[in-house]
Amino acid sequence: MVFQGSSAAISHTGKVRSNNQDSAYAGSNLFVVADGMGGHAGGDVASSLAIARLAELDRPYTSTAEAERALRDSIADTAVALIDTVAQRPELSGMGTTVSALIMVDDYAVIGHIGDSRIYLYRDDALTQITADHTFVQRLVDSGRITPEEARYHPRRSVLMRVLGDMDPDPEVDTFIMPTQPGDRWLLCSDGLSGVVDDSHTAKAMAGGLAPGRTADLLLRQALDGGAPDNVTIVLVDVGGQHPVFIGTPTIVGSASNPSGIEVPAARVGRSGWLHPNRQAANEPTHFEPAAEFLEELIEEDRRRARLRRVGWFVGFALVVAAIVVGLVLAYNWTQTRYFVGADDDTVVVYRGIQQSIGPITLSTPYEDTQIPLADLPDFDRATVEGTISARSLSDAQLIVARLRETSGVGG
Repeated sequence: MVFQGSSAAISHTGKVRSNNQDSAYAGSNLFVVADGMGGHAGGDVASSLAIARLAELDRPYTSTAEAERALRDSIADTAVALIDTVAQRPELSGMGTTVSALIMVDDYAVIGHIGDSRIYLYRDDALTQITADHTFVQRLVDSGRITPEEARYHPRRSVLMRVLGDMDPDPEVDTFIMPTQPGDRWLLCSDGLSGVVDDSHTAKAMAGGLAPGRTADLLLRQALDGGAPDNVTIVLVDVGGQHPVFIGTPTIVGSASNPSGIEVPAARVGRSGWLHPNRQAANEPTHFEPAAEFLEELIEEDRRRARLRRVGWFVGFALVVAAIVVGLVLAYNWTQTRYFVGADDDTVVVYRGIQQSIGPITLSTPYEDTQIPLADLPDFDRATVEGTISARSLSDAQLIVARLRETSGVGG
């Protein structure tokens, strides 16, 4: 059965990259995003080859099991094609691509995924990430060592643990089947979108009810406004809905839309890459799959970063506490330069400090008991003393005491 719904695909180079290594496909039953990697030529070829191979899957299926098997086999065939391509052109060594693919079969979505491109489902006003990133940073998140928010800005966020490349003819691909229903909106995107536009803004754009093409344009604009440091590729698929049903030629965008995109470029004579004489594609890496020993180095580096963060937090906390303590000491020392006249049970007393207190802590201490009985003072003066009389200095307090002594008739 041909999928009933509407879709759109869009791809943009972004604001930093000089070429677009992403590719995408939106057909009758098949929808794919591939994010190529490996420099100017390698990334283009890898993502274009993936789209060319997977496009053969755009047909009706009798069962979801048949579609899942075909998807898995086609992705494996693409890995072999990449290996064969590098054998013909060694300067493309190190190229690879992510693949996030969706095949609609009746009321189900058959999903295949490898890398860090993503598939989201927007349903009932909620956006859910369906695929898991195959990245070093995601492993740190899964183990609880960093938070998802920290992962967004981690310096190793682009290091892939799994990718469709030229080294493994039998890649480990996630495939699974999910039920879908009218009203669902499926979003396939490269990390040029998901790494710049957070889920809350993506969900807001998806909730607008605009046609897939206009929604994709809106998401692209948000990525560009966010700086778009990488290629941005978006495929949006509506299940059923009010917008016209997709009919006609499949939409292919990115490097795969160029007829020469899937052709292996001729070898460059007399030039070589600066990392390796046969690794022209490695000049501008966007992602790479680490070797086991390098992964251990990354893990150790992350441990060092975690220790430095803890030391930084401790030092920062200690500095804040020290600043508070110093402030309190200075404030207390200032209070001890102040004086006031008050009462203590039945006599007039000169106090050092201020009249206020902090909870049970008083900020004054008796400095001198004048031995002037409160009972000998006129009513007005006694009430004033009991309410305390502020003094500008010790000498001012002594003058106040002298006046009170006169009014009480008590000799000095």
